[in-house]
Amino acid sequence: MFDFIILQLSTLGPLGRKLPAPGTVGSIVGIFLFGFLHYYCELQILWIIAISVPLVLLGVPICTHAERILGESDPKSVIWDEFSVIPFIFLFLKDSDLRHSDSHFLFFLGLGFLLFRLFDILKPIGINKLQNLPRGWGVMTDDFAAALISACLLGIIQTFSLSFL
Repeated sequence: MFDFIILQLSTLGPLGRKLPAPGTVGSIVGIFLFGFLHYYCELQILWIIAISVPLVLLGVPICTHAERILGESDPKSVIWDEFSVIPFIFLFLKDSDLRHSDSHFLFFLGLGFLLFRLFDILKPIGINKLQNLPRGWGVMTDDFAAALISACLLGIIQTFSLSFL
């Protein structure tokens, strides 16, 4: 029963196992959850990130156990890592600037998603070396690093875009 629960969590139910491009699907779920919490629930970005910290930390044992169950390293069906790190993409954005308008909000959600997927797939700047960390640490840290690099770029883009608006 415990293995079943771990597999359901790590793959977000059937999403990681049944749909194509599971990493992208996990990222989309994370983006939708972040958007819902920020836009509809009006939670500040830093509160959403604070809520995400335990999810990221729980990801290490969850992904470690899922790797053992599935018998492979960083299985594609395990998408807890993509899902849980998404809020960190928006670390350097200001709530007031993100709430400037609906189009602003959607632009930065979409751009954050695209930057994260780019860095998660290509794994530049040493991100690929983080995958070599043992067990769930490797699964989680490469995605966390991709989110932080995306956050830096998104913060720079926001700063420069505000100069032109």
